[in-house]
Amino acid sequence: MTALLRLVAWLLAAAVTFATLGPPDARPRPFLGQQGDHALAFVLVGIAFGLAYPQRRWTASALAVALIGLLEIMQLWVPGRHARFEDFMVDALSTCAGFALSAAASWMMAQLVHDPDVVTRQRP
Repeated sequence: MTALLRLVAWLLAAAVTFATLGPPDARPRPFLGQQGDHALAFVLVGIAFGLAYPQRRWTASALAVALIGLLEIMQLWVPGRHARFEDFMVDALSTCAGFALSAAASWMMAQLVHDPDVVTRQRP
């Protein structure tokens, strides 16, 4: 299962990189608006990497933020693209939110494994 999660995480990262630096006619059209599409894509990347590398979540999230900054800077050399601090902030914060969601999901799953009735039990 870990190998599949890692494959999905890296494929998502490759897709985001291609969409960011690829030719204009190969880029997807905005579905949720530019910032909404950015946020969705990078939340998914954060979740995928957070689940794929649970023991290295802090390192992976810091590295992801640095690489998102590099992607934004690389757009300076791509015709028709422009680097914006606003895009960097949306992408970085969305990725961190994805990592946080993966940590919360892992924590909840651990609670269920230790006490399978935790969801259905009523509090006194």
